[in-house]
Amino acid sequence: MNDDFILNQLEELAGKLEITIRYENVNVEESSTVGGLCRLKGKYVLIIHSQATGKEKIRILTEALRQFPLTDIYLKPNIRQLLEGSQE
Repeated sequence: MNDDFILNQLEELAGKLEITIRYENVNVEESSTVGGLCRLKGKYVLIIHSQATGKEKIRILTEALRQFPLTDIYLKPNIRQLLEGSQE
């Protein structure tokens, strides 16, 4: 699977979980991270630096999505392995 496919699958999953993804220009000089999950007015928002690489976006999405129960959601086997940490 290529990074674009994985990223698309993770973004779709975030949508199913009602997580808003915002690609923003983050000042990375003040922070070592390029994104993260937060709650804003009771809703989950995942902010990702707009200039992050595909691999960084996948890592940030994976870390955020691992916090949610996914057992009742159908995922392609490779995506489930990625989220369960069996595959990097």
